Amino acid sequence: MARILVTGAAGFIGSYVCQCLLERGEQVVGLDNLNDYYQVSLKQDRLDRLAGHTNFRFVRAALEDRVALEALFAAEPFDRVIHLAAQAGVRYSLENPHAYVDSNLTGFLNILEGCRRQQVRHLVYASSSSVYGANTAMPFSVHHNVDHPVSLYAATKKANELMAHSYAATYGLPCTGLRFFTVYGPWGRPDMAYFSFTKAILEGQPINVFNQGKMQRDFTYIDDIVEGVLRVADRPPSSDPTWRGDAPDAASSFAPWRVYNIGNNQPVELLRFIKVLEQCLGKKAQKNFLPMQPGDVPATFADLDDLMADTGFRPSTSIEEGLGRFVAWYQGYYGV
Repeated sequence: MARILVTGAAGFIGSYVCQCLLERGEQVVGLDNLNDYYQVSLKQDRLDRLAGHTNFRFVRAALEDRVALEALFAAEPFDRVIHLAAQAGVRYSLENPHAYVDSNLTGFLNILEGCRRQQVRHLVYASSSSVYGANTAMPFSVHHNVDHPVSLYAATKKANELMAHSYAATYGLPCTGLRFFTVYGPWGRPDMAYFSFTKAILEGQPINVFNQGKMQRDFTYIDDIVEGVLRVADRPPSSDPTWRGDAPDAASSFAPWRVYNIGNNQPVELLRFIKVLEQCLGKKAQKNFLPMQPGDVPATFADLDDLMADTGFRPSTSIEEGLGRFVAWYQGYYGV
């Protein structure tokens, strides 16, 4: 029975990953700091869903707490680490940049060091579609250069990929980065647009629609995301024998390191997304059209060829089905 560390265990994706690992019979240690970036009660309720499992143990600690992280890795022989904890959000990085350095850079270094010392068999970590930044060639491919981030959040995620590569190259630590594309579903994050849209529409409040609604996002349902995470976690990367230093491929390496996109491969226009949400809610939205916000990009679209070829992953949840499930959960959870 494998022992797996999942960071961000009280988070949206992390709680689902823990649940699926426990259902597979794995031993899971969940780490989270339960910060107040959004309502702590929602995070606690996610954890409560895991509390009944005998193979689950929760540790409350911050990623940047070096002493706590060193003690955790010294006490627990982890087989794999699935690192999903981070300071999330593009717009919040404009207000509180230091939180991103503490969690996403210093915290990630502590995770890498723990994995190195324990000789963990595979580190899977969350990157983001935000790393594509100013890129406009669609769909976004892991083989594209991603050196032009447009937010500090994106820059920290690109830095994570580089830091992981250095540990893969220097210490032989197998590392896989996953560039998530707009994850949604029940138990989601309140700072995400679909969540705040639902709240506003039900309360009869207007919603802010940026870039005059001319946005596209590769919305990906949580069940599809978790399937992809577990498929990747079960497959540690190895050296790519075809990699060449005189023509370097951005997606692989001479070291045991990979990055993958994990999305739906079907971008949806924001106005269509709102229309489906209105249909699920049975109520029209009052739209407040605004210009593009700093740090935003007009479109995201994931090329999944590498992930599908290597793991057999294929997303299967339509936006209609996914939003319907989210709305049903939201109305039940908040009693509306």
